[in-house]
Amino acid sequence: MKRREITLPPQDAVKLPMGVLPAYHAARTPKAPAITVDHHTVTFGELEASANRRARMMAARGVGQDDLVMLSAPNGLAFYETAFAAWKLGASVCHVNARLPDPELSAIVDLARPKLIVGAAPAGWSTETHLLPDAPVDQSLSPEALEPSVARHWKVSTSGGSTGRPKLIVDRMPSLWSPEFGSLGQRPGDVTVNPAPLYHNAPFGLMHVMLFIGGHVVEMKRFEPCRMLELVARWRATWLYLVPTMMHRIWRIAPEKRERHDLSSLELIIHMAAACPVWLKENWIDWLGPDVLWELYGGTEVLGATIINGREWLEHKGSVGRLWMGKGMKVLDERGDECAPGQIGEIYFDVSGGQPYEYVGAEARRRGDWQSFGDMGYLDADGYLYIADRRTDMIISGGANVYPAEVEAALEEHPNVGSSVVIGLPDDDLGHRVHALVELAPNAKADAHGLKVFLATRISGHKIPKTFEFTSEPLRDEAGKVRRSALRDERL
Repeated sequence: MKRREITLPPQDAVKLPMGVLPAYHAARTPKAPAITVDHHTVTFGELEASANRRARMMAARGVGQDDLVMLSAPNGLAFYETAFAAWKLGASVCHVNARLPDPELSAIVDLARPKLIVGAAPAGWSTETHLLPDAPVDQSLSPEALEPSVARHWKVSTSGGSTGRPKLIVDRMPSLWSPEFGSLGQRPGDVTVNPAPLYHNAPFGLMHVMLFIGGHVVEMKRFEPCRMLELVARWRATWLYLVPTMMHRIWRIAPEKRERHDLSSLELIIHMAAACPVWLKENWIDWLGPDVLWELYGGTEVLGATIINGREWLEHKGSVGRLWMGKGMKVLDERGDECAPGQIGEIYFDVSGGQPYEYVGAEARRRGDWQSFGDMGYLDADGYLYIADRRTDMIISGGANVYPAEVEAALEEHPNVGSSVVIGLPDDDLGHRVHALVELAPNAKADAHGLKVFLATRISGHKIPKTFEFTSEPLRDEAGKVRRSALRDERL
């Protein structure tokens, strides 16, 4: 099998309105599968007809050119149909977690001011501008194509987990895409299994781009490690998106169960969204080979990105790669001076000439023409980037910097630890003490003393948590995201 490479689409690629792409593929491959959910598969022709009917339902509620449709629905066929329906009307899609508490959802709605909400809505929201995603689609509406439209902004993402204050990230790209070129190594005709919530930016973008290029999305709705492998084997998936939390849970499957699934169809796996522990990535490379596994570091704002393949990573273990997309990248200290190789500072990208996004409800972290996601890291002498942690997550304990991601990676190497979150809590002596919340693996046991002994062989003594808290509740969502500030606030 020839190794896949990840390249950027050519600048001169012919792009079409996103709303017409289902029809484009239906005309060329009428019976090609588009989306599979719960053992039910729809073709591109069926997706086109359903999305056209939904678009007419939404137009009757007032949705038109450059309006915003808030999609706060769970993963499923209706989610994808609604997104395409919005693009058919020239509207932007704002994808939101359907399970947000009412105050947080209300805050996002106040920022977004949507023309229509499809899915969860705040208490008191007008029924005239609200649709339930599973409401029956009026079959008397025409399935025929609408006049093509292009939204000024194709999507609007939400964020706020690290600060506790919601914000919108408006992607300035219009709703145009080439049907011939995918994202991050995707190719026309690929098959993927989606394990992640579509309210997160990466799965939302990557799964829809897979459909833009005529690929087949097998939608899990909810991540389950064994079922993920079963679906990859059953549908002969070729391209996969994962986050380290999923990789960890898959690796914890008993080897005899993991090895019974034929994953030989996989040509490329891209992982991102969080730091991947070195020990975990080593095991995945040993399992599937270095040519399959790629890693990307970036953010919803698309300031820039680094990328690294498995073979490079073996030469630069722990790195997230070199600059791949963007004009420039550097690491700066607190004074704004450039850090020497190996010196930890804040990572900045060059956005001179215009940034590809705009915030609603927040201000960019910038130094002149350079902007930051808020992450700390360092460059080596060859220009490879290594992530330390979020700037806001760093703990200063007894005058020393402690990066939670490093402690979490060491904790999760323990066979009885399913997941962990490390936070700083006030301490009269140290200023802040390192506190670990530990989610044990199913049917597993562990105690604070045993974990301290285990960590003592892996990290420096000042980084070992002073206190531990054990829980059976999930600490991270299905995409590996954690509300660290909320966990910290609950314990203050």
